[in-house]
Amino acid sequence: MHDLEHEHTAEAIAERIASANHNYIRDFIYGGVDGAVTTFAVVSGVAGAELSTKIVLILGFANLVADGFSMAASNYLGTRAEIDDYHRIEAIEYRHIELAPEGEREEIRHIYEAKGFEGDDLEKAVELITSDKERWVKTMLAEEYGLPSEIRSPWLAAGSTFSAFAICGLVPLLPYLFGVNSSFLVACIMTGITFFLIGSFKSIWSTHSWLRSGLETLFVGALAAALAYGVGVLLKGIAG
Repeated sequence: MHDLEHEHTAEAIAERIASANHNYIRDFIYGGVDGAVTTFAVVSGVAGAELSTKIVLILGFANLVADGFSMAASNYLGTRAEIDDYHRIEAIEYRHIELAPEGEREEIRHIYEAKGFEGDDLEKAVELITSDKERWVKTMLAEEYGLPSEIRSPWLAAGSTFSAFAICGLVPLLPYLFGVNSSFLVACIMTGITFFLIGSFKSIWSTHSWLRSGLETLFVGALAAALAYGVGVLLKGIAG
């Protein structure tokens, strides 16, 4: 018999429900993976072209700031678009309730009938939900449009992405920043560990094991780095 994954006390249930709609873990993982991949790709390309440490740092930090900001801004705008769409559909549903309440009530009836409600229980459910406009609209948003009960903060989504991008993207640059011997080799090892840790952390929200998830993320990062390194070698040969 498997252990329970969470507690079922009243306090634990309330806390879990309250936090379920405000999860920014995916933004953090998305930013972390992209930060490590893109910055290490820059480092690999420059290393393949056998350019100087100064060039590595200039291009690496330029990517860290510009690409990190771009990702955060895109996430912010994307989340804002979701919010705008949520409010647009919400306004439509309020208007429908005002103009055609019986039609909207029939939609609720169909929704709960499909869930297995029937007879008096069905009518009681319809009456309970439609007795409060806010509850009525939230039900329609969730059941008819598949929208979440709460909307996420675009600032927190963008901040999670940028902070993870900056932290993980800085890793490949550290050996060059501190003048470590065999900087590229050390950067490869450190970034590989970062990829693996991000993947292992991601497995908490996956059915895959931490080892498999870590190795998958490591493989993706290594592939991106190998391609960038190959481009650097190719361009070096062309330039030469």
